Amino acid sequence: MQFIKDIYSTRAAQGRPVISFEVFPPKTAEGDRNLYEKTIPALMAIKPDYCSVTYGAGGSTREKTLQIVDEITKRHNLTALAHLTCVGHTEVQVGELLDRIQSLGCRNILALRGDPPSGTDFQTTPGGFEYASQLVKYARERGDFSVGVAGFPEGHVACKGGKHQDWRHLKAKVDAGADFIITQLFFDNTDFFEFRDSLVKAGVSIPVIPGVISILSASQIRRFTQLCGAKIPPALATRLDQLEHNDDAAAEFGIEYASQQCRELLAQGVPGLHFYSLNKSASTLRVVANLTLS
Repeated sequence: MQFIKDIYSTRAAQGRPVISFEVFPPKTAEGDRNLYEKTIPALMAIKPDYCSVTYGAGGSTREKTLQIVDEITKRHNLTALAHLTCVGHTEVQVGELLDRIQSLGCRNILALRGDPPSGTDFQTTPGGFEYASQLVKYARERGDFSVGVAGFPEGHVACKGGKHQDWRHLKAKVDAGADFIITQLFFDNTDFFEFRDSLVKAGVSIPVIPGVISILSASQIRRFTQLCGAKIPPALATRLDQLEHNDDAAAEFGIEYASQQCRELLAQGVPGLHFYSLNKSASTLRVVANLTLS
């Protein structure tokens, strides 16, 4: 499988954006079947360059994450990006996980501090890592990996010093050896452009990829944004209020909104688009079709 850092450089030389999507390990057998038999096969129609697979809070989905990485790599011959977190792992355990990931033919890691189990605060595991930058450095030293990191255009919800301090933390991750940055979801492109420009001024030259989500319902997106700290702009909030009790209409609006976001992002030269699929295919397929990339 390709290194993701090479995918971005190749597509840039071709003048084409990289298209990728994210899935998460389902909690039920039915969810597994839908992901393996419907969602991932359907999303292959957009000719994605890679797929990322999340890692549950506290490492709770470790085995299923690896199973999905294996499925993507072997069945679909698609480059996989395995999420890996500091939470709940010693350095030795992280090393063992990196070895297992590499044995599956995956050479790409998204290095994250990670979220602790619900209702708890982050605590450094004895013998483990406190910061994602330490995980980046360790992964680069442990094996031949392309390592990505997360970026937060509005600042991380847990960073008490505000977004500019959070962006300085991100610079530390880049300095530790990160190859690319994928952002958290956002709904105001102005936030992304300010974030990207600040990184460039700080000397960051690796690809900065916007993470895009297509709204499925008003209640769902409000819940997501409350958890991750992303804001809903006033005009968008007003429209969501109008669609509160009509999920079908909200999903159609979500496709329209995400498509416009993506058009503006592409016009401003982003190296790719990373879609948070929510383990569904319909909206992402529609958005990419609206962009007429081929």
